Amino acid sequence: MRADFISYTLDFKQPSGTSRGVLRQKESFFIRIEDGGRIGLGEVGVLRGLSFDDVPKLEKQIAWTCENIALGLEELYAKNLRFPSIQFALEQAFSHLESGFEHFPTAFTQKKESQSINGLIWMGSKEFMMDQVSQRLEEGFKTLKMKVGAISWDAERDILSHIRQRFSPDQLELRVDANGAFTLDQAIEVGAFLKEMDVHSIEQPLPAADHEGLKEAAQRMAIPIALDESLIGVLTKKDKVDLLEQVRPQYIILKPSFIGGWRGSDEWIELAESRNIGWWATSALESNVGLNAIAQWAFTKNNPIPQGLGTGSLYTNNIPGPMQVTGGRLHMIGNVQSGWELDKLAFK
Repeated sequence: MRADFISYTLDFKQPSGTSRGVLRQKESFFIRIEDGGRIGLGEVGVLRGLSFDDVPKLEKQIAWTCENIALGLEELYAKNLRFPSIQFALEQAFSHLESGFEHFPTAFTQKKESQSINGLIWMGSKEFMMDQVSQRLEEGFKTLKMKVGAISWDAERDILSHIRQRFSPDQLELRVDANGAFTLDQAIEVGAFLKEMDVHSIEQPLPAADHEGLKEAAQRMAIPIALDESLIGVLTKKDKVDLLEQVRPQYIILKPSFIGGWRGSDEWIELAESRNIGWWATSALESNVGLNAIAQWAFTKNNPIPQGLGTGSLYTNNIPGPMQVTGGRLHMIGNVQSGWELDKLAFK
């Protein structure tokens, strides 16, 4: 058994705005295992400026992991505790080695059922955001997630008001994602308006580390809050319990590349559900390789909440695969095992 890795830069079709800035490119790494003629591929889905393992030694750690691939999944997973994106890549690669790209055989992989997802509205000018809303609705989405906190709140209020004037809560579910942009007082004021607009929830209304403020937000805001960035870097079961017990959010958002892959996500789900805390999964802007691994895992959970998995069409140079979004749902439209064009990944 041997392994190597490459870096791959994904180019956005159009600049995508968040409260942390505008994204034009996204770097991923791919680990490839070879064993007896079989191949195992996994994506290290790091997001610069946000991932816990976005550190100078990340690439060195990937190289060490590849050099020691014979240690096997369990030992390497443990040794990469502080590198959750490598943990997830290892899960993918060893699963691919054994079972190909069908990590979890289900009605989804067999093209019998599809996965409900939300449409994403990126930050930008009011006109740009309204254009996205119109496009997502034409595409058949029944749930929209809108980024807030970058342009003026007055403009964002106008957009949300306009959407609600056209579509009732029965016709369209709205979520917002603040990426930690507000203070507690601002969040409470924003929450009152969002309640009037029948918004489902707000992701990360306050900065990730402000646990006391988030606790108050969960208690005092007029709509549910969801923790996203607050989960990043929370590595031990005890620390996860402490966070959930302290803040008591209504929801948590799971990005497997940020929280230790499938098993890290499973632990968060177990801890959340035992406390009556809801959850949904989203991608962390991985290529189709990582997205496929997340979507298959998410489908096994039978969670009726629309998942945040509509990111496969963001890039001009994504790795072509057998998934497609139609009618606001993610479908497997080709053979999950053979419907991949991996020639873009130029391993030596």
